[in-house]
Amino acid sequence: MSEQRARPVPKPGVLDIHAYVPGKSRAPEGVKLHKLSSNETPFGASPAVQAALAEVTTHLELYPDGQANALRQAIGEVHGLNPANILCGNGSDELLGLLAQGFLSPGDEAVHTEHGFLVYDIYIRAAGAVPVVAKERDERAEVDAILACVTPRTKIVFLANPNNPTGTYLPADEVRRLHAALPAHVLLVLDAAYAEYVRRNDYSSGLELVSENENVVMTRTFSKIHGLASLRIGWMYAPEAIVDALDRIRGPFNLNAMAIAAGAAAIRDRAHVEKTVAHNNEWLERLTVGLSALGLRVTPSVGNFVLVHFPQDSGRTAAEADAFLTERGFILRRVTGYGFPHALRMTVGSAEANEGVLAALKEFMGR
Repeated sequence: MSEQRARPVPKPGVLDIHAYVPGKSRAPEGVKLHKLSSNETPFGASPAVQAALAEVTTHLELYPDGQANALRQAIGEVHGLNPANILCGNGSDELLGLLAQGFLSPGDEAVHTEHGFLVYDIYIRAAGAVPVVAKERDERAEVDAILACVTPRTKIVFLANPNNPTGTYLPADEVRRLHAALPAHVLLVLDAAYAEYVRRNDYSSGLELVSENENVVMTRTFSKIHGLASLRIGWMYAPEAIVDALDRIRGPFNLNAMAIAAGAAAIRDRAHVEKTVAHNNEWLERLTVGLSALGLRVTPSVGNFVLVHFPQDSGRTAAEADAFLTERGFILRRVTGYGFPHALRMTVGSAEANEGVLAALKEFMGR
């Protein structure tokens, strides 16, 4: 018997990770594509972005500003924040990964909710730590369930607020109750990727909580409402000590020059943001009403998407609906990996796309 050839072996935990699978992005040949699987805005980026990108292309031989100062200044200007408390990244995903890398050691624990963003589990395991899952109730995070998962080994609590793929949120007073009960050494990470869409009086993205404490951070993204998903831009608002720690381990040029310029232009175009919000508010309600009228259950959402449940006794499955819609060019998101085998997540798209999905599902459910 030949001796087995030696080869490098990943550290413990890496091969336990389930790789992230993005939403589908293709329709059958000859069918118009309506991509509603990745929560992208139907309005695209601000017109101001094109001018900003054109300027950058004249200096592609130069390294970008390693501190992303222009972008941090723009974020600070719009939100009334000190740029020293802002760190930018290659999407908010990178920042979430840096938090895990910087604050989790092998054997530590980090908590996330039952239907939270899949990358939390990936980054926790990649750091050699142990993911601990807090149960949700009615597809909503529960403060008491999260607190019940906290042990002496807990170092981070990840909370998506609003959550993806459910679209539900925790009111500000509940987030404060959660934070107040956490030990001071536990870091509360508020992932507010969809914050710009929320129009509820009892919601807060977490800016105030970060400003008042040393163990809270908030992450945001330019991929959703600002329409810059392809450029991968995220930002974090955090205490200076945490910004300093992550600054030491991030890549020296983790944001390219186009991303910096585009982000600064996009965040200042408030009219473009408000137009997108108005469209989303209108269609979030119309989709919820229309889908419910077909006998489908819709989780109440404050994001730019809806989670649509297919009753198991209806004889119509989510998998069959997905195939039916795909044949007609409507690409939704299967969410089995999130614990919803009987549901599809639908992005609020253009009026044409939204009306098309409602018509197609009416046909599908009436079969």
